Amino acid sequence: MTVIDTVHPVEQGSRPQPTVVSGTSPLADGFRSRFFTDADYRRFHDRAPRYDAENAFFAEDFAELVERGYLKAPLPERLGGAGVSLAELVAEQRHLAYWAPATALAVNMHLYWAGSAAEAAARGLADVDWLLDALAAGRVFAAGHGERGNDVGLDDSQVKAVPQPDGSYRITGRKVFTSLSPVWDEIGIHARDDSDPDNPVIVHTFVDRNAKGVRIEETWDALGVRATSSHDTVFEDAIAEAHKTVATHPVGPVYPEYLGALLQWYLPLVSSVYLGIARRALDVAILGAQSRTSLRDGISRHAEKPAVQRQVAQAEIKLEAVSALLDSVTTPGTGDWAPLRPLAAKEFATTTAREVVDVAVQVVGASSVSRRHELERLYRDVRTGSLHPPNTDAVLEALGAVALGQG
Repeated sequence: MTVIDTVHPVEQGSRPQPTVVSGTSPLADGFRSRFFTDADYRRFHDRAPRYDAENAFFAEDFAELVERGYLKAPLPERLGGAGVSLAELVAEQRHLAYWAPATALAVNMHLYWAGSAAEAAARGLADVDWLLDALAAGRVFAAGHGERGNDVGLDDSQVKAVPQPDGSYRITGRKVFTSLSPVWDEIGIHARDDSDPDNPVIVHTFVDRNAKGVRIEETWDALGVRATSSHDTVFEDAIAEAHKTVATHPVGPVYPEYLGALLQWYLPLVSSVYLGIARRALDVAILGAQSRTSLRDGISRHAEKPAVQRQVAQAEIKLEAVSALLDSVTTPGTGDWAPLRPLAAKEFATTTAREVVDVAVQVVGASSVSRRHELERLYRDVRTGSLHPPNTDAVLEALGAVALGQG
């Protein structure tokens, strides 16, 4: 038995084996996935270093996620889903990310389409029957919202949408960071319609991978979450069919209700991934500190050092706060501030996750930066959190403006 496999203390001579007791850790909280066994998680975990080292897509993991029905998790049972709620899916994603961060992050970009479509249909927010049918049929969806030089996210776009007489759009431009590039069938994008120059419109629609004028450029060779295969997607007069337009709005942060539902799913789910990464890093540090010997007088293990105890305590408090905040935003609130709370949760979760991983590195010491150590990969994986749109600058500007009565 390795220290990573230990959940409860087992006496071995006079000293218990290392253990984790925090309720925010999968090693202690008793969570039981509706889709995966402990053996599945260990298998995902064992593959992660190879995917990272080879900059390879998580193909074996993905096949298993599909086989278990995980990509349909939020769909209603009548469509072959499990009817998983946002709160349940946040917990599932957090635990998957604990064992396989890049796998969880990439599949996240499909799951939020599924969850928000199910909610939109139930609430009558948009005509998404075609989308639900496609998801039920096993179509894989990607997110195409990242653009080089676009610092306002969904408020505007450099990708062009030219309306056609039949209600379709011709899409031209480039999207970056499109996870699931080897396997997606449809990509959800936003693009700008300038057909009325005085009243430009942002169009939210989908493009089929096999549409003429769509190509993938394999550009992904990144610092972290390498297995997501988030290559660029290029559109050259590619057709987005008329029935696939799910929302339009003026340029700027004037979102229809459907986009509110989309963000309500996306933001907590992406936050949960980074919480999972941070929790894993802290657990590695805690288990290591309980095993690592010390030459200091009167201290046999690093876990006995007051400085280590203080660092771990502060990290545990941070993760408790992130967990509580994420739990709170999975249920929609009321009032002007309510739509901004998921944004606040995303910023707090991703920033705090970096801080906690940094603490874990300090606790473990120099060995943590070795390519052979799991923390080295987690340290890289957690860095991307604040870069997901809306990035830190956009989130803080939005929150600050509203809080100061300027929004």
